[in-house]
Amino acid sequence: MARLAATVSGAFVDAFLKPGDTEQEVAERFAELAERLTPALGPVLIAAFGAHLRESVRRGILGRSEREAGQLSDSQQIAVCFADIVGFTRLGGELEIEDLGGIAGRFAQLAGDVTKPPVRLVKTIGDAAMLISPEPAALVSVALSLVEAVEAAELPALRAGIASGSAVIRAGDFYGPSVNLASRVTGVARAGSVLCTEQVHDAARDEFDWSFAGRHRLKGIPEQVALYRPRPPGTGSDDDKRRRARRRRVDRPRRRASN
Repeated sequence: MARLAATVSGAFVDAFLKPGDTEQEVAERFAELAERLTPALGPVLIAAFGAHLRESVRRGILGRSEREAGQLSDSQQIAVCFADIVGFTRLGGELEIEDLGGIAGRFAQLAGDVTKPPVRLVKTIGDAAMLISPEPAALVSVALSLVEAVEAAELPALRAGIASGSAVIRAGDFYGPSVNLASRVTGVARAGSVLCTEQVHDAARDEFDWSFAGRHRLKGIPEQVALYRPRPPGTGSDDDKRRRARRRRVDRPRRRASN
């Protein structure tokens, strides 16, 4: 609600502030807007709340243990993805604040556009987005689509990391080892790529083309973590692409010579 109020206030300033306004004129104009707008927003907010509540109930699963205990389980098994814009902090020193905000806003819009059930967009924070899904393959697919959408929109490159495991939900947000691991994996992903843990790879082995991305030491993780890079089916691995590129370089002089 605080973000909504801030957005409305900012929109008001952009639309209704006039050169030379006195404080009294601005205050009276703002009070009139609030008086007219608040009743109109009520049905919109109620409808949005109802839609989210229905979706929350639809996603919910009550097993025998929950029914017998009379309360929800403390944790659940999910796949977690973090995606962030590479070099966003550096861009903050190079771009005007309006341009930087435009990049973040466009990214948030794209994240919402590509997200399809059972994947859910939990939140966007500036240059980053958090998504979750009970089905790892669905989350990998959305992450790949988001990387492609960001590239097609000519925004700075995106990278994403996905892990799976137990997580605790509190007030609509998720916490736990899987969340922390997904964040660490994102930090070592290359620009324009998605990295997944071995558990995610094994759960979606047949859905994508995979390449081994090595074992990495991640902050806060005692052992090296094996990571895998997914691609849409039929696109091949990095090794395949390099081999095709080498063949093209070898064949090109031959074709010129024959001509």
